Parts: sequence; structure tokens; C-alpha cells
Amino acid sequence: MVKYQILVVEDQEEIRNIVEKYLLKEGYNALLAKDGFEALNQFNTNTIHLVLLDIMMPGIDGFEVLEEIRRVSEIPVIMLTAKQEEIDRVKGFNMGVDDYVIKPFSVKELLLRIKRLLKRVYHETDEILYHYEDLSLHTGSMKLYRGEDEIAITSAEYSLLHVMFRNQGQVLTREQLIELAYGHEYEGYDRNIDSYIKRIRQKIEIDPRNPKILVTKYGVGYMFGGAKS
Repeated sequence: MVKYQILVVEDQEEIRNIVEKYLLKEGYNALLAKDGFEALNQFNTNTIHLVLLDIMMPGIDGFEVLEEIRRVSEIPVIMLTAKQEEIDRVKGFNMGVDDYVIKPFSVKELLLRIKRLLKRVYHETDEILYHYEDLSLHTGSMKLYRGEDEIAITSAEYSLLHVMFRNQGQVLTREQLIELAYGHEYEGYDRNIDSYIKRIRQKIEIDPRNPKILVTKYGVGYMFGGAKS
């Protein structure tokens, strides 16, 4: 069974701890962030399957965090808010929020919404494995393995790897990678792809400076698995 990892972004420690307690009890992994800065750091360094995101936080608010997440990922996001104004809910939905929970909320209801959303997005029974040599990508859990050893990847890296595993031996331009991995509404810079490629190489290549698995086709783009004989 897939063990989902949920990022809880909430500035009130009591609420964070209560939600974490119930998530762990239900068999989920929980990562915690008390503000937007910690949230983005967690998102950029871990594989996240769902985000519980408070709106009102010091520094970077929930809408700004959501905007950054949506630049590179379509993972499900549930917003937690004490506000009941319709304009905030409309703004969130327009920015790509999947669901809203109004504080104070029932933890039981929150867990049901999480379970329903995870099942809808990840199709739990439809786990697909992609292979290249000793590498395997698991679509249900969004995890990468070399043999039996897991290689830690972020959600953005997973999206890119998913495209590459499905298009082994094909040269893809930056524009094609962006379109296939992140969709029409990607708002990052094209050169961000180069940064993701560099990080992925550091994780899968024996010698990242002389890549054999994920190779550059100069003037064209990138090819995954092209060196296989």
C-alpha cells in the first residue's frame, strides 16, 4: 500500500500537532511547516503527495505558497482558513486549490476529505512501474528506486522523471518537457529545467559530469535512456 506524505502548513502549533497526530494514526507520513518559507523548503526537498495549507501566515501567506507550488506541480492542495468570505474561496479555486476546510474544523471531516482527494488524484489501484536498467519509477507512491534502494526526489523532479521514463530514447526540447511535465500554465523560467536536470543527474548518474543515462543533445534538448545499447 502506498504511504502518502502530507505537508501540513499551519502557523498555530496546537493545530499542527493535532493534525499530525491524526495523520500518523491514519497511516500517513506528516511533514510540518509553521510558515510559508518552511513550507516551500519542505516542498522543494521532499516528495509531497498532498498539502494542507493555511492562508493567514506571517511572511509568505498561503496564496503565495500556492502560487509557487503551482509553478511546478499539480499535487492536491487543501486550504485551511478561518475566513468565510466567498472572495477568498473563489481566489483559491482560481489559483488551483482542490478543496477548502473552514476553521474550526472537524478532524474526522478533514481526514475524509484527504482520503477522497488522494484516491481521486492518485488512483490507488493503478500503480504503474517504469524501468530503465536498475532504475524504477513508481507512479502511485511517486518514488524512484535503484534496485531496492530508494532515491529521494522532490515532487517537481518526479514530474520530470515521469515524462522521461515514458519517453525513453526520445529527444525532448525544454518546451516539450515543460508542457508534458508541468502543463500550459507553467510560470517558471525555461532554464529552471536545466537546474532540475542537474539535480536528477546527481542522483542517478555514477558520474554526473559525464552522464550516460540522462544526456544532453546540444542545440536540441535532452534524452533519457539514450545510452542504452
